[in-house]
Amino acid sequence: MDAVAALPPGGGLIGAACAALCLSRASFHRRAATARRPPAPFRPRPRPARALAVPERQAVLDLLREPRFVDQPPAEVYAELLDQGLYHCSIRTMYRILHENGEVKERRQQLRHPVYKKPELIAESPNQVWSWDITKLMGPAKWTYFYLYAIIDIFSRRVVAWLVADAESAALFKPLFEDAAAKHGVLPGQLTLHADRGPSMKAKATALLLADLGVTKSHSRPYTSNDNPFSESLFKTCKYQPQFPERFGSIQDAKAFCRRFFQWYNAEHHHLGIGLMTPNQVHYGQADEIYEARKQTLENAFLANPNRFVKNIPSPPDKPTAVWINPPQIKPEIQA
Repeated sequence: MDAVAALPPGGGLIGAACAALCLSRASFHRRAATARRPPAPFRPRPRPARALAVPERQAVLDLLREPRFVDQPPAEVYAELLDQGLYHCSIRTMYRILHENGEVKERRQQLRHPVYKKPELIAESPNQVWSWDITKLMGPAKWTYFYLYAIIDIFSRRVVAWLVADAESAALFKPLFEDAAAKHGVLPGQLTLHADRGPSMKAKATALLLADLGVTKSHSRPYTSNDNPFSESLFKTCKYQPQFPERFGSIQDAKAFCRRFFQWYNAEHHHLGIGLMTPNQVHYGQADEIYEARKQTLENAFLANPNRFVKNIPSPPDKPTAVWINPPQIKPEIQA
């Protein structure tokens, strides 16, 4: 290119060469000029005036590395600090700081499932839709398991009942569900119980129990775990706990672990799906009061450093209003 560019412009040789290469002369001269042009100097992006200072970013990183937060996601840390009346930065900024230090990684890939006819359920308050499932817990020896039964309210995410047993049976589910329904004052026609298509869920004894109590039953599509997302998410949260063992030494060990886990999950775990509140707070009607207190904390943070907020006063995560299992898809109207 340098040798060709040295030829006098407009010469017959350039025209002939361009014709042989099927290249326009304008393109040739443009590329030749670009080759002769010196590269533009690198200009680093200026630091935004509202960005955290280096000591502040280090303080956030040190906070995320503390023993109480080292196993928690940024959303959990954000909510806990907010409830203590503290604000350092947004959840997204926490992720940026972790990413810059190589401390963010997706734990596993999520499966995608084909589209079939879906069960569509909605809960607008507690005790309208419950979901239940059974998962295996590995026992002390190979091919030995314990079975964890769990019933969760999809609106508040509160685990209303659980049981660890050495067998999977509809007979064990009957007293568990009857006790939960009595404790929460479930009336006939009030509740829908959703489950997958496991043998205990489809058993005749389970169907008769629900019919006697006036509970509507609902089931997932075959081989579609996304139709029972709240129970699946609960079991994932349980099994990804740092204290969750590879195997339980006995059924008593499994019960002790689950007792601690469900106490934490209901009373302390700030759930992203319910506005970073705990299931107990939503289940027992404390959401409005907590939302207002968080809103006041963020307003105080805005007044202290307004230049750090681009879109005016920040607001806390939204309170839950309606929770769906498979919300209906609105089809666009076809214009005539």
